[in-house]
Amino acid sequence: MWSVSDDALLAGLGTGDPEAASAFVRRFQRRVFGLAMTIVGEARAAEDVAQEAFLRAWRHAGAYDPRRGTVITWLLTITRNLAIDSVRVRRPLPLDPDAILGLDLGGRERLPDELATLRDDTDRLSAAMARLPAEQRRALVLSGLLGLTAREVGEREGIPLGTAKTRIRTGLLRLRAALVSEERAE
Repeated sequence: MWSVSDDALLAGLGTGDPEAASAFVRRFQRRVFGLAMTIVGEARAAEDVAQEAFLRAWRHAGAYDPRRGTVITWLLTITRNLAIDSVRVRRPLPLDPDAILGLDLGGRERLPDELATLRDDTDRLSAAMARLPAEQRRALVLSGLLGLTAREVGEREGIPLGTAKTRIRTGLLRLRAALVSEERAE
């Protein structure tokens, strides 16, 4: 079965031949999964995309036109489109920026001296953030911790883009000034 052309495997897949379907999946699974993984960045989601790509290839095998491209090009185009759709659908869950400040984001066991330094830095940063006006604090959390763009911050907060940019910039400047003045005082 492995010596059969890609076009013949696709035709066999379309007719429902289980051996052709198995050979088709084995021949292309790495490339399909690899492309999906590259786009979605998460193994479980990439598996779902790859499975759906093979399912669509089976359903639409009769629509394949060899004059428009090779089987692998056709299959990877299906995969790419599904992966992009998957990324578009996945939206981060909205979190309250003030709640994020309270999260413990430590990942590994740390030595006691590292914990003390980290706790001091965290306390300094939390204190400096608490002194910022609420709207600047929220803009910094949304842009810095959640990675939203200024446009997304503006949409989320219901403010113009220029206002979002100003809040982020002013908040960063005030935060830096507060932290630098603390360092100088020590």
